Amino acid sequence: MQAKKRYLFLLSAGACLVLLFYFGGVQLPASGRNRHDRSHNGYRPDQPWPHFSDPLQQFLPWDQLDTEEYNIHISPRQKRDVNTSVYKGKRCRMDSCFDFSACKKNDFKVYVYPQQKGEKISESYQNILSTIEGSRFYTTDPGQACLFILSLDTLDRDSLSPQYVHNLKTKVQNLHLWNNGRNHLIFNLYSGTWPDYTEDLGFDIGQAMLAKASISTENFRPNFDVSIPLFSKEHPRTGGDRGYLKYNSIPPFRKYMLVFKGKRYLTGIGSDTRNALYHVHNQEDVVLLTTCKHGKDWQKHKDARCDKDNAEYDKYDYREMLHNSTFCLVPRGRRLGSFRFLEALQAACVPVMLSNGWELPFSEIINWNTAAVIGDERLLLQIPSTVRSIHQDKILALRQQTQFLWEAYFSSMEKIVLTTLEIIQDRVLQQESRSTLMWNSHPGGLFALPQYSAHLGDFPFYYATLGIKPYPKFTAVIHAVTPLVSQSQPILKLLVAVAKSPYCAQVRSHKRVCVMSSRFLPYETIVTDAVLSLDEDTVLSTTEVDFAFTVWQSFPERLVGYPARSHFWDSNKERWGYTSKWTNDYSMVLTGAAIYHRYYHFLYTNFLPASLKGMVDQLANCEDILMNFLVSAVTKLPPIKVTQKKQYKETMMGQSSRASRWADPDHFAQRQTCMNKFASWFGGMPLVHSQMRLDPVLFKDQVSILRKKYRDIERL
Repeated sequence: MQAKKRYLFLLSAGACLVLLFYFGGVQLPASGRNRHDRSHNGYRPDQPWPHFSDPLQQFLPWDQLDTEEYNIHISPRQKRDVNTSVYKGKRCRMDSCFDFSACKKNDFKVYVYPQQKGEKISESYQNILSTIEGSRFYTTDPGQACLFILSLDTLDRDSLSPQYVHNLKTKVQNLHLWNNGRNHLIFNLYSGTWPDYTEDLGFDIGQAMLAKASISTENFRPNFDVSIPLFSKEHPRTGGDRGYLKYNSIPPFRKYMLVFKGKRYLTGIGSDTRNALYHVHNQEDVVLLTTCKHGKDWQKHKDARCDKDNAEYDKYDYREMLHNSTFCLVPRGRRLGSFRFLEALQAACVPVMLSNGWELPFSEIINWNTAAVIGDERLLLQIPSTVRSIHQDKILALRQQTQFLWEAYFSSMEKIVLTTLEIIQDRVLQQESRSTLMWNSHPGGLFALPQYSAHLGDFPFYYATLGIKPYPKFTAVIHAVTPLVSQSQPILKLLVAVAKSPYCAQVRSHKRVCVMSSRFLPYETIVTDAVLSLDEDTVLSTTEVDFAFTVWQSFPERLVGYPARSHFWDSNKERWGYTSKWTNDYSMVLTGAAIYHRYYHFLYTNFLPASLKGMVDQLANCEDILMNFLVSAVTKLPPIKVTQKKQYKETMMGQSSRASRWADPDHFAQRQTCMNKFASWFGGMPLVHSQMRLDPVLFKDQVSILRKKYRDIERL
């Protein structure tokens, strides 16, 4: 038995030794072998078996490994994948094709190449470049840039298009900062042409990232490229119309259950799905209409159904269908993307996606399952029963999310471009990136800046979601102009009134010289969530301060205060107007006596462009209007006015100090100008009118004053 064991042991050892020799695990002496042959076959005698203590060799990007030395180590299948890819840098990722060191010195700055004389550029691409140049990311110094944008128009790479830029390959390669596309971003809406419409851009993008519409999941490089929506040249540059959902109807059903109206392709790519839509169309609540009548030679290819389809197609108005349907079908066209996608979002018509292989816009950050139904082209006949089975509560939630996503990321080119840049910034500054909740809930990623805090509880928008409340104290910031020379000055009375409040944590006096925007700097000494902003000539009692803060605790994302103003549209002058008339309608609360969250100091300083803040500083005026614009743009809600004593207006207007802004005859005219300048930058008027005023319980009721908590307000 022992001999048998020894025999088996020797046999196993011998077999292992043979395998080691065979696979090269044991090195034989160099004599008797040709060194040149071994090196040619990929073996290097000067490189011993690697040890863990040896330094790692430099990691090269996939698209730089097209060398003889590299190719001998990859399989034929890998070679095939690389060579047949639409992009040579298909395997690019942020860690292999992006230089992070360029971003650590100057944060996230974006450089746009100067436009070259004689180069044609489309209006859409000019709008993209203008948006970047007007953003807080823009720099004119390429040495400070983390990301580079071409001034050459790359939006339309369909060689049959009049917007097609010829000789782009040579022009790009001649750019002295190109560096094989590293740290470059290329915007593209259309690629390829008839008949196959491939995703080839007609030039080597190298290691550049793509912000591309209609990109397929096959060619999309996760966490490197950005999928953007297909938008028309009429898409607004800034602002954009709000969503069409004016109120939530219960149950959330409309005239039609499912609709579509568009072209039917008789031949070529994209024709299969649309050709089959007539099988589902029932002329009642499922209305799917197609027409063959498009293109120059459509009659040459028309089939037996064309005449009937065309007649049915002309009976319905597209806009009426869009606004009166619960679901909107979004099938692929020649390319994977479709204009129907954004149209459905805006109309609060839940998109039913029917475009297999399409990487949905901003898929890296948006959870589309909360705003759309993702269908399968192969299961077209099941679509009606699928949407009918969705519960009305789910339909309402889907519809509400379409409106949020439309207004947050898609209503203008500016939002699409800025969202693209913010996504890339989150990748670069990973320690300051946004969470999924910040991207997919109000107010959205463009207004929730992660540089402020990594903790959601520090933002005023997520208190309800997290089940928390703001800190129950405030910091009073009093903005002083005149020197303190007398004990009878209003600022001393104001200090006493504020300091008596049990909610006051600290009082900070800010000496205002000529830089008006400095009143909204994110001072580190402000440690409370709430900021009570006061002008030196404000007259408030302790009771009024307490009540305003109590109201703010229920509405921490909004401005809460006393003096109110309003805006209106002057149809004669075709411009926005500003009024201080005391009416039942208002849209602004002046920050001379208002409470708001300290995050708005950070947002005012870091979100708004230098041009607007510079205008405020130059005029020494309008900083309160700009803050109202900002808060209303974020919340989509009006401020909140609280009970105010009648003497307040007369008290403020009666201030005799020459330094008071109210004494300036140009003050009112300047504010009119500010209104229109601000509205232009925001792309529309974000201010919202309101007629609500919040009074204390039992205010002015005919009951004993002793039963009222804020009894002093009625005595003022």
